[in-house]
Amino acid sequence: MGAAQLLKTPESKATNVRVTLKRSPIGTPERHRLVLRGLGLRRIRQTVVHPDTPQVRGMIHKVGYLLEVVRP
Repeated sequence: MGAAQLLKTPESKATNVRVTLKRSPIGTPERHRLVLRGLGLRRIRQTVVHPDTPQVRGMIHKVGYLLEVVRP
């Protein structure tokens, strides 16, 4: 089985994570503000949906004290 075939295999059900910014990033470290920007969050009460991947989970873990996370 070639590498190209491995990449084209159907993935299992991809679940999503709904992330809402609940607290202001004012006064937080610059790195945390950059993580919020990477998640696509700019305003309080703004909600974005991301795939539930280890990379996104790591970002959520880093700034979880500012967020509300819903996993359907």
